[in-house]
Amino acid sequence: MTMETLTSAQASTGEEPGGVQGEVPADVAAIREARARWEAGTVAKVVAKSPLRQPRFTTLSDVEVPDVVTPGDLRVDYLRDLNLPGEFPYTRGIQPTMYRGRLWTMRQFAGFGTPEQTNARYHYLLAQGQAGLSVAFDFPTLMGYDSDSPRSLGEVGMCGVAVDTLRDMEVLFDGIPLEKITTSMTINGPAIVMLCFYVALADKRGISRSKIGGTVQNDCLKEFIAQHAWLVPPRPAMRVVTDMIEFCSREVPRWNSVSISGYHIREAGSTAAQELAFTLADGLAYVESCIQRGLDVDSFAPRLSFFFDVHNDFFEEIAKFRAARRIWAKLMRERFGSKSPRSWLLRTHAQTAGVSLMAQQPLNNVVRTTIQALAAVLGGTQSLHTNSYDETYALPTEDAATLALRTQQIIAEESGIPAVADPLGGSYFVEKLTDEMEERAMAYIRKIDDLGGIVRAVEDGYPQREIANSAYQFQRAVDSGERVIVGVNRYASNEGSRIPTLKIDSQVEKTQIARVLDLRGRRDPDVVQHTITTLRRACRGNDPVHDNIMVAVLHAVRAHVTLGEVCNVFREEFGEHRDPAFL
Repeated sequence: MTMETLTSAQASTGEEPGGVQGEVPADVAAIREARARWEAGTVAKVVAKSPLRQPRFTTLSDVEVPDVVTPGDLRVDYLRDLNLPGEFPYTRGIQPTMYRGRLWTMRQFAGFGTPEQTNARYHYLLAQGQAGLSVAFDFPTLMGYDSDSPRSLGEVGMCGVAVDTLRDMEVLFDGIPLEKITTSMTINGPAIVMLCFYVALADKRGISRSKIGGTVQNDCLKEFIAQHAWLVPPRPAMRVVTDMIEFCSREVPRWNSVSISGYHIREAGSTAAQELAFTLADGLAYVESCIQRGLDVDSFAPRLSFFFDVHNDFFEEIAKFRAARRIWAKLMRERFGSKSPRSWLLRTHAQTAGVSLMAQQPLNNVVRTTIQALAAVLGGTQSLHTNSYDETYALPTEDAATLALRTQQIIAEESGIPAVADPLGGSYFVEKLTDEMEERAMAYIRKIDDLGGIVRAVEDGYPQREIANSAYQFQRAVDSGERVIVGVNRYASNEGSRIPTLKIDSQVEKTQIARVLDLRGRRDPDVVQHTITTLRRACRGNDPVHDNIMVAVLHAVRAHVTLGEVCNVFREEFGEHRDPAFL
């Protein structure tokens, strides 16, 4: 690889390559001189005759893009900053063999209507070659309300599947071997209830907890930063998450108890560097909370996972994944003193950018999703969801979901990309952009540290303001035409879009309400009341051994206490969060 290289000793002293501080090796000096002549001569003559297309070239996040990058622009110590795949700091990938050994998990996000309808879609997707399941819940479930709540009216089963009870979870996974597939559940405030439903289902089937694997998003902090589907205020929410991490580290060792999510931060309008920084800062807060609880960092950190957005700027997204691995590895080893290499690994799921999908000319979304999926794979993701082209109109149809899955399969089987680890490693531009992502993200992390940590920063509205400003600046660029969106502000057409869409029958709500009412009428009221009282006691207690909330919720859902009933206890005991206005 032809690039300027520093030894570790030179990097620590600030020396230029060559061994003498300030001295530049002859080959690098020659490259820089050639670059200067090229810009002043060859480039200047061409630009004088034919001006550049635009005055500034930037990434989607407004990072300045140079016309060319050479070894003279880099300061890279290969072993320190890049190293080989599977070696610290994992810039080039967390596994030595990467996709030569095992492809990324192809996990399509799916859920709509009743548990029976979603179960049928899961069986279809698995038959098409999908390797893992990812559950999309409806909005009442995401907010911790049962289907018969007045607040659920008109929303049951509309944007995901309605899951109110353990019985619903049984139906949702009917005929699906929990010990053979992994399941991802995208839910946050009520995540503890969904995980307890899943664990209780495995217990009921006689499946060892050590054999079930998957992920629950459970990232309460990003809800306050970006998505706003919270349940209780930040500090009690952190306590619930910590209880879950502690329980899973002991009882469900293959489960990722938190998927630290940058996806929704990016969808809210952040830049790539902000997504990276705020996501990693959230991860640091979960680690710190568990250490304060008394847990050894290496007992839980290997099961923390991440979830990143993949937007349209191809090289910036690749650089973001590479920088994320490098930053996390350094922070885990240096800030927390982690001894286990498994704790240094940033394992991540990725999803193509929902916010990039356009209702205008929707078939263009197939191309956008393909570019984003390529970036995720070249960036080294462990798991990937590709959005369907019709998602700006409705939940995906079966055909659209299949095409999204086929996109991943073609990349995996026909492109040749999985044959080599980090195939863009060593690209002068990619390495420079990776360094830029790291520098910008670390500047934010240091700022958050100065503010007292991410929880305090969230309470003060710091990340919310930063994201809002970035979203505003991006929209201004789109409105002015500076940032082009094909089919929207350029190359638009007046033809209407005609694509099939999925429609949810209003009967779904009636069916689900009847199911909840029937269950309440058949359960033992004394047992229900006892488990709810025990849950209240756990919420009020502060003994981490006897007052683990996960244990209390697990007992409650086995007694058929509903999602809404558990969440109502949380609201009553911890209070409800109201988002303050930040200016």
